[in-house]
Amino acid sequence: MIALLDVVLFGDDKPAQTREIAQRQRIPLRFLEQIFQDLKRAGLVQGKRGPGGGFVLSRPAIEIRVGDVLRAACGPVEIAKDGKERARRSELERVAYRALQDVGVRVEQCFDELTLEELSQRGRDAGVGAGGRDTVRYAI
Repeated sequence: MIALLDVVLFGDDKPAQTREIAQRQRIPLRFLEQIFQDLKRAGLVQGKRGPGGGFVLSRPAIEIRVGDVLRAACGPVEIAKDGKERARRSELERVAYRALQDVGVRVEQCFDELTLEELSQRGRDAGVGAGGRDTVRYAI
């Protein structure tokens, strides 16, 4: 999520380079490259090759839901995992398990209601991004 927010907030309409994102956000480069491959496979970003290349969003940030990003990078949102021992559970355990599954569905719905644009706007409001307080400035 942080990496895509960086693309939106620091991108300046040019491809974002993983090296710069890793440095800015203090994320290990190899890990970040793997995440971007997952995001690319999910159709959330496109890679641009050559000088000045990097990654750009595949569609506008308003169309990318936080849930899309989390599922691409982490897999499905699960609060309770269904194990093989399910048949051995008591009726109360099955009731609790179903309740946790319902919570997981609601959490996923919350993630799907929030877009990358809404999240990045919160960042801009906090002064983060190109021209914001997280940008290094030099004066001579």
